[in-house]
Amino acid sequence: MLVQETHLDVVTNNLANVDTIGYRRRVPVSAEFSAMMDRIEKVSEDQETKIVTVPPFTMNWKGKQMIGSLALASVFSESHMDTQAGVVRVTDNPLDLLIAGPGFFAVQDGQGNTFYTRQGNFQLSGEGVIVTPEGMPLQGDGGEIAVADASRVMITDTGQVFADGELVGNVTLFTFENPTYLRQVGKNNLAVTAESGDPEEVEAVRLVPGALEMSNVSVVEEMVRMIEAQRAYEGASKALMAHDELTGKLVTAYGRG
Repeated sequence: MLVQETHLDVVTNNLANVDTIGYRRRVPVSAEFSAMMDRIEKVSEDQETKIVTVPPFTMNWKGKQMIGSLALASVFSESHMDTQAGVVRVTDNPLDLLIAGPGFFAVQDGQGNTFYTRQGNFQLSGEGVIVTPEGMPLQGDGGEIAVADASRVMITDTGQVFADGELVGNVTLFTFENPTYLRQVGKNNLAVTAESGDPEEVEAVRLVPGALEMSNVSVVEEMVRMIEAQRAYEGASKALMAHDELTGKLVTAYGRG
């Protein structure tokens, strides 16, 4: 039941971001709980022992003995990002950028934290810096990209940024060894994890100016997943109630005597 609740949370979050620019849906993953349950026996100090550290305790243990299994049980393992590209929307806005292929923009918040995103609807701040709608500066080869008070800003398909015809910076993109393991922060920002690997700069930047990548969430697929999770939750709930009822009958029949 807890697994299905988590699946519903993931599906609900996907549906809530169906119109979020650059959002890539999360896919819940369950795993079979096939690990054996062990009984660990403590021994006296004069016997040969093995030190086992289980925070916050460090104790001496004799060993482990199998006492059963839970082969039919399941646990929520993780949720990973679906890397399939989203729908393309043409806007003709010179500051809207679509990444043609793999890669992520790098943006930075006010505390200096760097995040990665496919969200390409950029705008100019009051100081003439290219930023996200949340105000996080887009990172180029020399940090944030400023165009000052330029009257015309153009970004080429290779990431070069021109302000009134003058080159002021280059947009950089980054890839990861395992991008599905990037951690979601907010709606469409991603943070590096140990599983995703460190960011690697893309050598040949390929952009489509004047277009945006929308969410890759399919409402129909997510609704099907929601119904599946709800039905599985109901089935598990009924099984639990039946087990509880049988346990009650056993207690009533054999609990005294």
